[in-house]
Amino acid sequence: MELRLELVLVPVSDVDRAKAFYAERCGFSVDVDTSPTEGMRIVQLTPPGSNCSITIGDGVTTAEPGSYRGTHLVVDDIEAAREQLVSRGVEVSDVRHFDREAGEWRPGADPNHGRYASFADFADPDGNTWVLQEVPPGTR
Repeated sequence: MELRLELVLVPVSDVDRAKAFYAERCGFSVDVDTSPTEGMRIVQLTPPGSNCSITIGDGVTTAEPGSYRGTHLVVDDIEAAREQLVSRGVEVSDVRHFDREAGEWRPGADPNHGRYASFADFADPDGNTWVLQEVPPGTR
């Protein structure tokens, strides 16, 4: 049996503002923007290279705007991904990695660029949080 995650609902307070953030600043493609009935608007966006999309909108979820936490976006090169987002106006935390030998977080990318070892965070305008996680090519 295969179970493929294809869509995540992200609660937002202002659909147009969130759509602009994800499409223009984060580079997500806009797959759908429709209002099938009065009071409902569905905007589906997909991160570059992803098979999973997000949906924002009106009437699509009862979750509080800004309540979604820690969705991971896997990237090949965390420093390049962070720089690209920052250059597009996204406030992204500094890159950090967990030093297993010391048992603590350290600044910068993992020196060996190990898989699942380096992270950076950002939030959308409502406070929904995202985590960039480095998984170098050929290590998945």
